[in-house]
Amino acid sequence: MDLSDEQIAYLRSQRLGRLATVRPDGDVQNNPVGFWLDDQGRILIGGLALGRSQKFRNVRHHPQVAFVVDDLASVDPWQPRMVEIRGTAEALRDQETRPGFSGELIRITPERVIAFLDAPVG
Repeated sequence: MDLSDEQIAYLRSQRLGRLATVRPDGDVQNNPVGFWLDDQGRILIGGLALGRSQKFRNVRHHPQVAFVVDDLASVDPWQPRMVEIRGTAEALRDQETRPGFSGELIRITPERVIAFLDAPVG
């Protein structure tokens, strides 16, 4: 599923999201993560030691994830904005990432996108 231009603009204006993964025992784990988009509209998640994290191991065992980015454009009037991406994640090693990050990435391919972006982006 492709992201719309509005969704891409919003996601590129943000730096922090929340990634929900499923642990091997079936419990759900939700973590704040840094992210960016690749040229194909996939979400890339990196970190200082991502390959040693539980979320990285979770994705290797259960690739279905949910990823949410949200903020408040205004509190008066109340104007929340959000993009939720449900999709398949890959736990990748030996990747080129961002400066200071380890060589692991979680790459999410969107399968369903739910968005609420009535407030202006940027």
